Amino acid sequence: QVQMVESGGGSVQTGGSLRLSCSISGLSFDAYAMGWFRQAPGKEGEGVSCSTPGALRTNYADPVKGRFTISRDGVKNILYLQMNTLKPEDTAIYYCAIKPLGQACGNLHEWRAWGRGTQVTVSS
Repeated sequence: QVQMVESGGGSVQTGGSLRLSCSISGLSFDAYAMGWFRQAPGKEGEGVSCSTPGALRTNYADPVKGRFTISRDGVKNILYLQMNTLKPEDTAIYYCAIKPLGQACGNLHEWRAWGRGTQVTVSS
């Protein structure tokens, strides 16, 4: 059974940084594209970023391009999201997620499974 456990969320001021981690087990880590989406209060979920197996390709939502960096460690089976220059509009619960097997990162809204999320709060 797939398990995904996020960590690294917290409260920061505008301009600050956080690094989210997601420990993934129960599947062949290197076989799946995986990424992050977020959900702010009262809003629909929004795809943030995606990384194909081996990190050969990455994809980012426009609001985070140039500020967020996704990476993955195939030895530790951990997915990361480095978030820099954070803004109040980045405040949300962040979920790590995997794509259906064989699917790449062409879209940021279709996910097969996800974790329980970690809260990120950015104050002005």
